[in-house]
Amino acid sequence: MKRFALVLFFLGVAGMAYGQDRAESDLSGPDLAVASPSAAPAAPSVATGPVSDDATITGLQAPSVASTTSSPAHASEDYVHETLTRGKWQLGIFGGGGDGLGKSDNTQFMYAGGRVGVVLTGEHLPGWLRGNFQWSADLMPIFVVFPPNSAVYGGSFKPVIWQWNFTSKKKVAPYFAAVGGIIFTRENVPPGDTSQVNFSSGATFGANIFPKRNRALLVEMSVEHISNASLGNHNPGYNGSIFFTVGYSWFRGGH
Repeated sequence: MKRFALVLFFLGVAGMAYGQDRAESDLSGPDLAVASPSAAPAAPSVATGPVSDDATITGLQAPSVASTTSSPAHASEDYVHETLTRGKWQLGIFGGGGDGLGKSDNTQFMYAGGRVGVVLTGEHLPGWLRGNFQWSADLMPIFVVFPPNSAVYGGSFKPVIWQWNFTSKKKVAPYFAAVGGIIFTRENVPPGDTSQVNFSSGATFGANIFPKRNRALLVEMSVEHISNASLGNHNPGYNGSIFFTVGYSWFRGGH
């Protein structure tokens, strides 16, 4: 009888030891839901919402709920970095006007046309200087000069727009560009013994404002010098002119 009681005692101790080892292995293992009821309060740390009895038993439902509520990758609305990538093409339309400065302040300008450009590089430089390089060109079939008491119609082609896009923001990309082009008019501009062909050069400050990916509102200001490069007998030119432009662009392609 004593021998039988001793066997039962050792079996009980072994069972308790086995149960303790099993509980410790369950707590340290990845399947936390199989642990003893005393470990059940740990379940809410896996998911944010209430967990059903089935989820507590299987340990599979709570992670699936958390994964389905995660935000998509594009929810950051980082439209600048998603749009202005190397190889991206810009197609835009725009219109604007300007005024002569100094001795030419009695002359105004009006124009409308389209723009094509391509981002040539990836991003470089640190901080707020970070950005990429873009080449663009403007074609303006409407370019009207308003000297005093008249209007001279013509067109313009601007093949040189060397532009640096500042890409440190998410929805607005300011830019700076060196610009150069040619202007054709039906009459001499400025009036007199000048020329119907003039050349423009200057600097542009602007910004692309992205309401969504691959779409942008364009606003810019340019300061330019216009002269005929002595193609005419006289070359008074417009030593300084300021232009304001607004437009809309679509972006395609890219990496």
